[in-house]
Amino acid sequence: MVKRVSWTAVVPVLAVVLLAATWGEHLGPVLVTVEAAVLIGAALGAVHHAEVVAHRVGEPFGSLVLAAAVTVIEVALIVELMASGGNEAATLARDTAFAALMITTNGIAGLSLSWGSRRYGVTLFNAEGSGAALATLTTLATLSLALPAFTTSHRGKEFSPGQLAFAAVASLLLYLLFVFTQTVRHRDFFLPIAQKGQKRLFAEDESHADPPSTRSALVSLALLFVALVAVVGLAEQESPAVERLVTAAGFPQTFVGVVIATLVLLPETLAAVRAARRGRIQTSLNLAYGSAMASIGLTIPAIALASTWLKVPLVLGLEPTQLVLFALTVVISMLTVVPGRATRLQGEVHLVLLAAYVFLAIVP
Repeated sequence: MVKRVSWTAVVPVLAVVLLAATWGEHLGPVLVTVEAAVLIGAALGAVHHAEVVAHRVGEPFGSLVLAAAVTVIEVALIVELMASGGNEAATLARDTAFAALMITTNGIAGLSLSWGSRRYGVTLFNAEGSGAALATLTTLATLSLALPAFTTSHRGKEFSPGQLAFAAVASLLLYLLFVFTQTVRHRDFFLPIAQKGQKRLFAEDESHADPPSTRSALVSLALLFVALVAVVGLAEQESPAVERLVTAAGFPQTFVGVVIATLVLLPETLAAVRAARRGRIQTSLNLAYGSAMASIGLTIPAIALASTWLKVPLVLGLEPTQLVLFALTVVISMLTVVPGRATRLQGEVHLVLLAAYVFLAIVP
């Protein structure tokens, strides 16, 4: 009997083949539409394979794998764009990191809390783990994105070489310390907890759902990487079409970064919402905060290293409007996380903050 091949295995491979065949080519309307459809399919496939890996290794390793994998690929993409973009790419790293920060902390977290609250009324999660993640994320963002707007050793909103080296080392150490805390020292702080009336369901899941074999998990890990390469690559392929649409609509070119970041973070968003539907709110928050931390904690060291040969200004300091949104996001996130429980209202407040960010990116 021939074993049927799942679409989740075919679509990522098809997406990479399409990416290789069209890389560097001018895309017409038909190809743009086809690539957009394949991109969404690859994102759905990435979520499936991430869940297979997570089921094999357990939380919080599963969400960490997805967050770190997509960020490594995203960092490589940013370095490539900076190398070819000239002075126009001076704010690319900042805009991408800040877009990821707002989309994850307000978009992914807000959607997850709203969706979970619709089903369970009050969502429950570990305040210890989520609070530690938020504290680390706030420190990373402040060191790398907020401080350059106020330092005086270099012109504009740029770090001096010594300041950039310090921010890079501190960011990487903070991220590694958090990963150690999340996976070794206090792993129980980041495990999902049952919602009200859901304890029996969690028990049934753990007793009846056998983890996949090692071979299946390794195959899914490989397909996850392939799918993420396709998602990020196709998102970059779609960027010229997005730029044309943004220009035609009269939006600032910085809005392109918001669209691209949204496409790149699509796998994490889908995975977080699916976890929230099953009552695993902690997994959703792990994905949200973990993706933001990886985006900053890995991007800044990589950009700092690349700046030794890239002859491009590196503007990291946030603009005043971005600083206000960042400060408000931190305060609201603290009020959401500290109690260890949230209602639909908290989720919708975060979504309003995301809407404000997107609107002000369109109308600065």
